[in-house]
Amino acid sequence: MNFASDNTTGASPEVLDALIAANAGAQPGYGNDALTQSVERRLCEIFETDASVFLVATGTAANSLALSVMTPSYGAVLCHWSSHVYEDECGAPEFFTGGARLIPVGGENGKLDAGELDEKARHGQGDVHMLQPSAMTLTQVGEMGTVYSLDEIATLTEIGRRHGLKVHMDGARFANALVALGCSPAEMSWKAGVDVLSFGATKNGALGVEAVIIFDPALAESFAFRRKRAGHLFSKMRLLSAQMATYLENDLWLRNARHANAMAAELHKGLAQINSVRFPFSADANMLFPELPAGMADALHADGFQFYDNRWAPGIVRLVTAFNTDENDVEALIAAARRHAGGGD
Repeated sequence: MNFASDNTTGASPEVLDALIAANAGAQPGYGNDALTQSVERRLCEIFETDASVFLVATGTAANSLALSVMTPSYGAVLCHWSSHVYEDECGAPEFFTGGARLIPVGGENGKLDAGELDEKARHGQGDVHMLQPSAMTLTQVGEMGTVYSLDEIATLTEIGRRHGLKVHMDGARFANALVALGCSPAEMSWKAGVDVLSFGATKNGALGVEAVIIFDPALAESFAFRRKRAGHLFSKMRLLSAQMATYLENDLWLRNARHANAMAAELHKGLAQINSVRFPFSADANMLFPELPAGMADALHADGFQFYDNRWAPGIVRLVTAFNTDENDVEALIAAARRHAGGGD
């Protein structure tokens, strides 16, 4: 029973079926096929605007290539210290931007602190000896499982605008945040001040596809060349597009996210009823960070439950639910935690 990550699960059956269907026959390569073009149009419809859409295979590529059009090589990209781009991309953002530096910003619950963001956005501006703040990135859902409200996004992007920063959103779990807030994709992106969105699908049921959605036309001019140079212009692009098309069809992406979030909410409810378990962070979407009593994590591992621990403060573990998490597994984990806490079955 695996609660380590929504990366550990497979793909939605609908997506796999779509790949088989798209595999038949011959189609133009490099994104010139009808399916790819239909996906680009569909994403513009979903986001209620004309945007430039580029498919890539990984979140690392999406984030790093997105940032590459938002900052010069002498720029500074402001990000939360826990963000994926800062901690988990192996220097890819710096590589693809030609040397721009990621500058960490603090903030509780995995969210950027507005005051510190404002301070660091001003730091060094116009000084030839200093990196020039040029972009900012925020993660939705954040790395501590929290979701920015629309007002919080607007506050942060307004700070960025005031200082001339372009705004990127890492939306690897965009769908989970969207259904948590109950808003529209447009409201959580360009209407809130986001210039470029990394729109995730892989964690939520796709085999391996992400979309970079560029709302600022000026930033899209060089992206096609950067994608090609990075090795993400697929010759058989229709096989990426088939995944995204099915992901969006009949709101599969939203249904998958709702299920993942619902399983997390059920898990949170059950664990919160155990007196010795506490939650230092809010459980807004499909990631939980409970603080377990001494020995419980090891006992749960011994029972066959898989999850990450020993990465945060002592006793804090990460539990992630996915689009196909079995409710029986959730109930089993709650029952095991209750048993190890001395509460019986």
